[in-house]
Amino acid sequence: MSLDNQLQPAAAASLQRWHQFIAAQDLSQLPELLHPQAVFRSPMAHNAYPGAQAVNLILNTVLQVFQDFAYHRELATADGLNVVLEFSAKVGGRELKGIDMIRFDENGKIVEFEVMVRPMSGLAALGEEMGRRLAPFLAAAKA
Repeated sequence: MSLDNQLQPAAAASLQRWHQFIAAQDLSQLPELLHPQAVFRSPMAHNAYPGAQAVNLILNTVLQVFQDFAYHRELATADGLNVVLEFSAKVGGRELKGIDMIRFDENGKIVEFEVMVRPMSGLAALGEEMGRRLAPFLAAAKA
């Protein structure tokens, strides 16, 4: 499941590190991959959450919320800077499928991380648990 020959070298290296972080269930080094102005686009919120700190907090929280998380397929765009990763996971007994759409800059930094999730019951369970864990942050981010 390697896109090394389709992605630009820096993006391929960052994606490989991302997979290593996920396999180890340890995102402590994630800030090294994030552009300072990175944005996170949630399947639950209309507006993006801006800034590397927000992206880091959200992704670290999601990693704790998901159970039985696994990636299945990877697709890359022709420019070699974007990847779509199909995944499955469970949240509170609800099964879900989704995609992570990651956009890298030429230096391999993540500039945008967008998530889409289905079915609605899985999305609702994810939104409820993320909201419970991140309520203070989410309230401040919307202000």
